[in-house]
Formats: sequence, structure tokens, C-alpha cells
Amino acid sequence: MSERSIASRMGRGLAAAIGDGLAAPIGAGFAAAIGHASGRTGRHFAVAVFWVALGVSIAGSATAQVPYERLVAADSEPESWLTYSGNYASHRFSRLDQINTGNVADLRVIWAYQMDEGLIETTPIVADGIMYVTEPPSTVAALDARTGKRLWKWTPQMGSNVLHIGFPQVNRGVAILDSTLYVGTLNAHLVALDARSGAVRWDVEVADNAIGFSLTLAPLALDGKIIVGVSGAEAGVRGFIDAYDPETGDLVWRTYTIPAPGEFGSDTWGGNSWETGGGSTWLTGSYDPELDLLYWPIGNPAPDWNGDLRPGDNLYTDCLLALDPDTGEIVWWFQFTPHDTHDWDANQIQVLVDAEWEGEPRKLVVTANRNAFYYVLDRETGEFLHGTAYSKQTWAEGLDENGRPIVIPGTEPTEEGNLVWPSLQGAANWFSPSYSPLTRLFYQPTRIMGAIYYKAEVEYEPGQPFYGGGEQALRGEEASGAVKALDVLTGELKWEFELQSPPWAGVMATAGNLVFGGSNEGNIFALNAETGEPLWNFQAGGAVRSGPMAYEIDGQQRIVNSAGGTMFVFGLGSGGGGADGGSAKDDGPLPES
Repeated sequence: MSERSIASRMGRGLAAAIGDGLAAPIGAGFAAAIGHASGRTGRHFAVAVFWVALGVSIAGSATAQVPYERLVAADSEPESWLTYSGNYASHRFSRLDQINTGNVADLRVIWAYQMDEGLIETTPIVADGIMYVTEPPSTVAALDARTGKRLWKWTPQMGSNVLHIGFPQVNRGVAILDSTLYVGTLNAHLVALDARSGAVRWDVEVADNAIGFSLTLAPLALDGKIIVGVSGAEAGVRGFIDAYDPETGDLVWRTYTIPAPGEFGSDTWGGNSWETGGGSTWLTGSYDPELDLLYWPIGNPAPDWNGDLRPGDNLYTDCLLALDPDTGEIVWWFQFTPHDTHDWDANQIQVLVDAEWEGEPRKLVVTANRNAFYYVLDRETGEFLHGTAYSKQTWAEGLDENGRPIVIPGTEPTEEGNLVWPSLQGAANWFSPSYSPLTRLFYQPTRIMGAIYYKAEVEYEPGQPFYGGGEQALRGEEASGAVKALDVLTGELKWEFELQSPPWAGVMATAGNLVFGGSNEGNIFALNAETGEPLWNFQAGGAVRSGPMAYEIDGQQRIVNSAGGTMFVFGLGSGGGGADGGSAKDDGPLPES
């Protein structure tokens, strides 16, 4: 079944929910907040006044305390959502099952939060009854997770001339450690905020925004370290990964993604091209506490499309790096697309899975890469185990025994233009996949789109675009999308749910046997995790560009997703209901991975 059929068959929207009383907890105050025309303060003021008028309880005196031990054991408290991807393994899987296949059709809006800007790509975190969410470009807000009442809001003073070359003004979330929040800003600062008040504890400049650096990712909090990466390859910067002391903001280590002369991999760059080699690190990594290894995906080389200016494989661009989190030392690396000339990078979420491989227990890392291939690697050693195409691609015959692509000649960009699948946005991108330990399926929002790629001459100028060409994406009937369910070990397609256009939103699987997702057409939907059957749809009135998450408050499960400039929180109301109602905590432990 497709998105178009589910929208027409069971589509519901905010206006309908308000009209039939299903959104009664929101009421006219929310409608007024959306329609308010007096500016930013007015919109939030309207919501705040409405909640206070109702006399809703506010968790303003609550204090989130999230030590490292809670982050490691995040799976044991499914009522919270403590990291960007839900846990260190980046499963984006909720063990809550109160909302399930038997009652998901009864989901309604419980509350909603209107942001000052659109393009919401954030995933909020929830700890101890408080939700922490970022608003574009770099604002942080604390909300009562029961009601949506804003407790505090912090916005950095950045000015109007902040550079963001090659990407929109977005922010994807925060990290929490103990009672401090950590957020990256568009002007390339890392800021520590008091989780109770939003007061700044420290503020450090990670890199110089004037030459193109930015931070758009959610930081990753480890034991005694805050890990961040940078955006900026399209400006010809030299990428890196940083670790900071959570108490002081002091730099602990920095690992460059482009080796300097004399370092391993420097021979994969011609001349001085390494100096402007790109290799951004703009998506949150994963972590294995048992192996004590940090996994971080690396972006494309620069210039993007003219590979003549940077001959060689261009390490460590388009790689997955396994790092020692104490020192930043590279333990192993795997390159998905050597000498990338299509801007595919490797900035996709890396999912850690423990499974039996050829009869032996194995620690794996799996990913659906932007280049349209699905990979299975040994996460202790980086050994390539398996790979297969999961979406339409026309640039490679396949992968060799080491996982290196067998490139089809004549598929690189030319001055006249070359048609290749996938487009520069890739078959996948930053938006989150999900892995369910119940179904053993890997759920991937997939873009099916080709593009005509061009190359051109370009000279590096600090703070200016450094593309070396461009692309013209195919649209209309030539472009489509799907949520695909893949066998986690083989990449074999088990089912797919067709979308009307290439997606830009993540998915989340749950123990209720559901997969939640969203579309450009404003549909927030739930699918049967085993079959892909559509079970519920909400027409949100704006494009969905974020990753869903789940939490529990007062015994009630909530589902969160955003569309347009609004974050929606869904629930079943006063009780779970449904024949299959229950709690994951009542049914014993689920598989570990």
C-alpha cells in the first residue's frame, strides 16, 4: 500500500481533530497560537497564557539528573528518551508498547508546540518529566512533557551574517549529561546550559564560522566527554571530530578527517588538495560501551563534483571511523565511496547490532549508505562482511570482496552533464533509520531519485562555496520514495511502503509492533512493523523533516513528531485501551539488540 491510499482512506488533520473534540486539550488557544500574527513573542505567549488559564500542572521545579550510567542503560527506562537516537547503539527503537497495532488508530493530538521557525529536523530528548528540544537555527527550549508548557528558552546571539554554505539553518538536538545540556550552534560554538534554568555554564568556539564551519548535529555525551562534529565541506574546510570536557569546555582531543602530509592516508590526496579536502562530521555518532569504541560517519570530499582537483581515494572522506573515545585515535576505518564525485558522503546513522553471523556471535555495525548500498561490518575490526544495493543506483556494478564499489566507467560528472542514480541527496541521508530487535528488521526511509551531475573549475576562497560543479535532480514522476524494511543481516527487502515523493524524515520502530514516520506531504503515519500495512495517518499541514521519538508520562505513552513549524505529541488520552494494551515493562526483557 502507498502513502496516497492511506491519506485518502484514513487521513485526519489538525483541523478535523479540533473540530470533533479529539484535540480538546489543545483547544482554541493552540489554534490562536498558530494563527497569531503579532510576531514570535506573541505566538509563544498565547500558548503559555492558555496553559496557565487551564491551571495545568507544570514541572518547573523538576530537575533532570542524567549521569553517564543512565545513558548506558537507556534501554532499561523506555519512559525516557535520553539521547538523539534513543540509545548509544542508535536503534531509534522504543520498548513502550501501550500504543500498538490494536489501538494505534485511536491516536490523537495531546499537545503541540509551535516554533518560531520551520524546517524542524530536531529530535527532542525527555528526562524526568522534562522535554528538551531545539528550534532552528540554534534555540533550546525546555517543556513540561505532560502539557507542553514552556519552562525556559535560550537563544544564542549570533548576528545576521552567519554562514551556512550548502545546508539550511537547522539544528538536530541536544545532549544531556548530569544536569547540563549541550548544544551546537550555527556559528560553530558548543554551549553548555543549566538544564534547570537554561543559564549558560560555558560557551566555546569550536571553529571559525567566517570560513564556513557550523554545528548542526546533536552532540553525543559520553563518560567525561562531549563529542561533536562540524559542517562545512561545501566551503572547503578541513573536517574534524572534537571531544570536550563537560565541566569546563576545554578541548580534550581533536581528530582531523583529512590526513596531513606524512600521516597515514595522506598519499590518497594529490598535491595540496588535502588543505581544502572537506570531510565534514555533521551527524551524531554511535558508541559501544563494552568495546569502548566510538563510531562516527564522515562526509564528502571537496570540491564536491570536480574530482580532478583532488586525485586519489581521498581518505577519510565517505568513511566510517572507529575511534578510541579517550584519545581520538582512529582504531579502524572503512570507506564506502572512494573518490566520491557525487556528494554522497557517509553521514548516515550507524546502527550497532549484536547477532549471529555464520553460526558465531558477532558485533556488527550496519548502515544504509547514501550511495544506495547497504553494508554489514564487524564493529570490532571494521571487516566488510556483506553489502547489497537497497535502492536504484546506476554508478556501480556491485561491491567487491572487500566492499569496494566496482564503479561503472563514465558515471562521473562531466562538463556536459551525466545522469546517475541516486541524486546528490542520496538514497538515504541524515534522517534516521530504525532497528527493531523484535522483528530483526532495519527500517530505512529511502529516496529514489536520479540527477544530472556537472563538473566545473573552481578556486578556493575562504568563506565561499567550493562545489566544482552542480547537479539537476529529476523530479515529478521520475522521483519517488518509500519506507523499506530490510533484513538486518542481508539487506533483503521484506516490505516497502511507497511515498509520494522522496522523504526527508526519519522513522522509529516500537515494541507495539509499529513503525512511525512522516512525509513531505505532511502525513505522519504508523505502519505494521512486520508487514508494512498502514494503520494510522495524521495530516499535519506541513512537511515532516524530523525523527520521531517516544516517551511515557504518568503511565501514558506519547509519540512525538514535527511538521512545518509545529511539534506534535500524540497519545491515547486517559488510557491505553485496545485489546493488546499493556506495557513493555510488564512483559519482561526484550532482546538486547
